[in-house]
Amino acid sequence: MDVRKAVIPVAGLGTRFLPATKAIPKEMLTIVDRPTIQYIVEEVVASGIEQIIFVTSEGKSAIENHFDYNYELDHVLKEKNKTLLGKELDMISNLIDIVSVRQKKPLGLGHAIWTARHIVGAEPFMVCLGDDLVSSEVPCAWQMLELFREVGESIVAVQRVPPNQTFQYGIVEGIENDRERTHRVKRMVEKPAPGTTDSDLAIIGRYILMPDIFEILSGTTPGHGGEIQLTDALLALSMKRKMYAYEFEGTRFDAGDKFGYLQAIVAYALRHDELAEPFKEHLREVVKTL
Repeated sequence: MDVRKAVIPVAGLGTRFLPATKAIPKEMLTIVDRPTIQYIVEEVVASGIEQIIFVTSEGKSAIENHFDYNYELDHVLKEKNKTLLGKELDMISNLIDIVSVRQKKPLGLGHAIWTARHIVGAEPFMVCLGDDLVSSEVPCAWQMLELFREVGESIVAVQRVPPNQTFQYGIVEGIENDRERTHRVKRMVEKPAPGTTDSDLAIIGRYILMPDIFEILSGTTPGHGGEIQLTDALLALSMKRKMYAYEFEGTRFDAGDKFGYLQAIVAYALRHDELAEPFKEHLREVVKTL
C-alpha cells in the first residue's frame, strides 16, 4: 500500500523563540525567503505525498493562510504587473491538498498525531515535524518512502549524535539490517539518562507509521514531561510488528532551536540561486573581523 498522506503537527507554542513567536507561529519564521513550514511541505510534495494534514491550535491560522489563495493580493500583484511573484504565490496555494484538525489540549506529540486519526484512516502515513528541516539531494521523505516500498513496515528517521547529547532525543537501539543505513528496531527510549544506553541513533522529525499506532496512542499514558510521548507508542508498536530505523542521507537542522535556526539560514542561503555568491563574500568579510 502506498503512503498518500502526511501529518504535520504545528500546534506547539514556540516558547523557545519568544517574544518573536508571541503573534507569529514558529513554523512561519523565514529561512532566507520562505517560511520554515514551506520547505517541509515542498519536501513531501516532491516525494509524491498527495495530502497534508496540519494539526493546529489557536493562533496558527497564518500557516493555513500561507497555503491558501488570496484574491486581494493576487489582484494587487496583477495591477502592478508583478507577474512572476504572482505565479509563485499561485504555485504555493496549489502545491497540495491541505486539511487541518485542531489539537484542543497541549498533550504532546503522540496526542497531536492521534488527533489526525479520522482523516488518516486505516492506511500508512508519514509524519513530518514542523520545525525539522533536512537538506539533501534526494528528499528525506523520498528516501524513506523508497525503503517503505521494500519493507512495508513503520520507519523512523535517525541520525548519529555525540553520546553527551543522547539525553536530548528519543534514542533507538537496533540491529543492522542487510540494507545499507537501515536498522531493525529493538528498543526505544525517550531522552535517556546518561549511561543508560550505548546507542547514538537519535530519532529526528520524520516517520512513516502503520495505522496500528492510533489504537496504541489511545491507550498510552502520559510519560516524560506529563505528555503523551510518541516514542512510548512507537516502542509498543515495534513489539507488535517490525519497525525500522533509517539513517537518512542529508543534513538535519532543528529550526525550532535558535542556534539550529541560524545554521539553517546560513546553509540555505549558501545554496540560493541569487544570494549564494554575495552571501559567501559577506561571510568572508565577517570572518576577517573575528
